[in-house]
Amino acid sequence: MFGIGMPELLVILGLALILIGPKKLPQLAKSLGRTMGELRKATDDLKETISEEIEPIKDEIPTKRELEEAVKKKFLEGEEEQSEADTDSSD
Repeated sequence: MFGIGMPELLVILGLALILIGPKKLPQLAKSLGRTMGELRKATDDLKETISEEIEPIKDEIPTKRELEEAVKKKFLEGEEEQSEADTDSSD
């Protein structure tokens, strides 16, 4: 969990207990838990919204193979035009 091991977590909890006090610590933990839950829910909602927006566009995006074929076709058309221009200029 965030690269924090058990010893570090115990030190953090001990410091929180000393600094905040035993009476306010449960309230703070409860508040922090609610905030984390709301953040997780907001993150999930954002992911879902992005997925809903991207899904219809996915079908319009060409595949790698389609892109390769299109580039190849354009390249070959360019070579044909170049060779025709070379032939016309030498006449």
